[in-house]
Amino acid sequence: MNPTRRHAVPCYVVMCCAVMAGLAGAACEGGIKPTATISAPDSADQVLITMSHEVTDSGVRRAKVRADTAYFYSPSQTAELRRVHITFYDPVGVETSTLTAHEGTYHWRTGDMEGRGDVVVVRTDGATLRTDVLRYNQAKSQVSSDRPFVFDEPNRHIEGEGFTSDPAFKVVTAIKPKGTGGHFTLPNQ
Repeated sequence: MNPTRRHAVPCYVVMCCAVMAGLAGAACEGGIKPTATISAPDSADQVLITMSHEVTDSGVRRAKVRADTAYFYSPSQTAELRRVHITFYDPVGVETSTLTAHEGTYHWRTGDMEGRGDVVVVRTDGATLRTDVLRYNQAKSQVSSDRPFVFDEPNRHIEGEGFTSDPAFKVVTAIKPKGTGGHFTLPNQ
């Protein structure tokens, strides 16, 4: 055999290799880019077990957030919490109420919170709120839910399809409310 002799490669083999290389290169460059952030527990930036966090405003404690597990996501600046317990404080730091829920979301940039799954809020005077979802908007200083709720205190019982309230539940605006309130006497009766 002649050592200088070269083997001829069919032209179609060269063309197929060139096309395949071009397709492989194009597939790596673009494609469909994701439009939403996935917040699966295995994609969390940090995972904390037995988490506790103090929320303050101008040095005054406003809330203490505790959870059995917390999944922190830096891009969205949120934490997904499991087995949530939050203690709320008034503007001077005195405890006002506690919230428990199966899970929740804490937005650490805004201070907004959401509790989900058997949410129960108990005020220090014994008044109780029960619902499936409860949202707290720190900028508006407002608590709300778009789910059925039951609110009980010694002189008042309110049920409804949703509500908006101040954090102390002194001014409650309910959707389709029903319930009982305190008794009053009409003048000259």
